[in-house]
Amino acid sequence: MSKDRIQKKGNSKINLEWLFQSIASVSWVVSVIVYGSYELGDCLQLLAATSWTVSNFMNYLSQQKAQS
Repeated sequence: MSKDRIQKKGNSKINLEWLFQSIASVSWVVSVIVYGSYELGDCLQLLAATSWTVSNFMNYLSQQKAQS
C-alpha cells in the first residue's frame, strides 16, 4: 500500500512540473503573438517558445505511455 502512495506522489510531482512548464511555455508563445512585432529576434523567440511547448507535450505523452 505504501508503495502505491509513493508512486502516486511521484506521478503528481511529474504532472505538476509538466503543468507549470506548459503554462510558462504557452504564456511565452502568447506574449510574442500579443506583442505583435515579428522581426528576426521575435521570430526566434516564437520558435523557441513553440519548441518548448511541443517538447513539454511530447514528454508528457511519453511519460503517460510508460506508466501504462
